[in-house]
Amino acid sequence: MPIEPGQIYRSLSNRHHAVDDPTRIKVVGEVQSIPGIWGHGKVTVVTLTKTGREVRRRAIEASQLHPTATTREGKPRRNGYILETDGQP
Repeated sequence: MPIEPGQIYRSLSNRHHAVDDPTRIKVVGEVQSIPGIWGHGKVTVVTLTKTGREVRRRAIEASQLHPTATTREGKPRRNGYILETDGQP
């Protein structure tokens, strides 16, 4: 599935306190550069607060965004962001 504006991802990072929810981000732009030998390109995202407010606009590597919580080998992912909602109505 391609990365598209409106998609929401959640963090797999272990840096959160046990009572906190994982960080959620929303894609707000298209992939900025062509994937190739210089990487997978960057995409503009915003952090979503618990109330749904969009804060902290920034560009991240598109390679950090994953469609599933498992790798091709079936092992659980331990870093990056996994797709939570596809942004489609």
